Amino acid sequence: MAKDLIRLMHALFQPAACGDAPWVPAADLYRTRRGWLVKFDLAGVRPEEIELTAAGTALTVRGVRHDRVREEGCCHYRMEIAYSRFERTLELPCEVSRAEVSTEYHDGRLLVHIEQREAQL
Repeated sequence: MAKDLIRLMHALFQPAACGDAPWVPAADLYRTRRGWLVKFDLAGVRPEEIELTAAGTALTVRGVRHDRVREEGCCHYRMEIAYSRFERTLELPCEVSRAEVSTEYHDGRLLVHIEQREAQL
């Protein structure tokens, strides 16, 4: 009975790692001399599994993270990392769709550089 109660409490207070709802990656937004820098924390996501779109002032990143380290006959004991699709939309204080956007991917972080024209600054 005590083990069942502990399992129930773990299930109630653990982040959702499965299901239909996408997980939401953390993001940092910086003002730069030339525009903006957005950093998305996408640990374990391959660059080819990332999609980035811009519309108006909205910047959206979406994709999927897969659990690639699995052994045959292995079953999970505790899962805190979400292995499923993800999506995050940020509203920026500028028109993203008219800016010059470039990306870099280093150590699980997607860096989005948004360079604005002089009139937009």
